[in-house]
Amino acid sequence: MSRAEVGDIALELFEPDETGEPARTVPVVLLHGIGGSADTFAGVGPLLAAAGWRTVAWDAPGYGASADPGPEVAGPLTGPDSPGAYVELVAGLLERLDAPHAHLVGVSWGGVICTQVAVRRPEVVASLTLIDSTRGSATTPEKAAAMRGRVAELQAVGAEQFAAGRAPRLLADGADLTVAREVARQMSSVRLAGYAGAAEMMAQSDTGPVLSSITAPTLVLVGDQDLVTGVEESRLLADAIRQAQFGLVRNAGHAAVQEQPVEVADALLRFLAGLPEEAPSDRTRQESIR
Repeated sequence: MSRAEVGDIALELFEPDETGEPARTVPVVLLHGIGGSADTFAGVGPLLAAAGWRTVAWDAPGYGASADPGPEVAGPLTGPDSPGAYVELVAGLLERLDAPHAHLVGVSWGGVICTQVAVRRPEVVASLTLIDSTRGSATTPEKAAAMRGRVAELQAVGAEQFAAGRAPRLLADGADLTVAREVARQMSSVRLAGYAGAAEMMAQSDTGPVLSSITAPTLVLVGDQDLVTGVEESRLLADAIRQAQFGLVRNAGHAAVQEQPVEVADALLRFLAGLPEEAPSDRTRQESIR
């Protein structure tokens, strides 16, 4: 694993071993949840790379090692089309990585971003994987208001106390203590500058009416003990997206990608293996992620 920066966006890169599986050209791009960072994928990323997939995990603006968004970025992220602003950030990232399209994988909020990209910029989405995700928080006015209220709570109590009250709910019963500590560490590291945009994006998002328009091959995964977005929400996503595949991750909660990285990676690799081969033009494209 190595680190890179594309503009103000920090990335973790998981590169295939030259002695292992032949490298695929279309990258896998991983988007974390509202309380996470690129570190969320520390277990999954190496497994994808070992199977030959060039894998990129971002720190969203204001998260992890990414810079806090300046006024020219923060304005759109918290503006009247926050979902559109994040879509353009992802599309712009792919362009700067010289990747005309990518396999998008999103956890929770990251999955909502991926869904919005699949609807608004379908040409850049080779496939879509939604893990413990949702339609967004605009499904009811109450949920939207509650999501916006989290920003004031974070500002009032600070990230450490904010995480102490929320992180335990992300985990399945009997979760590994090391995983539990890492989930709490990531959430206790969130910054208001990043969280405000994420919460506003969620508060404006209800992808339900447009799920049937998604044409990208789609996989929906959810922890069987997810108490945050829940199994039924993921089933709804899978039922609404044409020919979407659905899978339960056993002994996992909302943090399934961290609790059960091997199972998540295996499901994702099986899904990717079943997709059409890359186009010949893609096979000749030189790798640009260094």
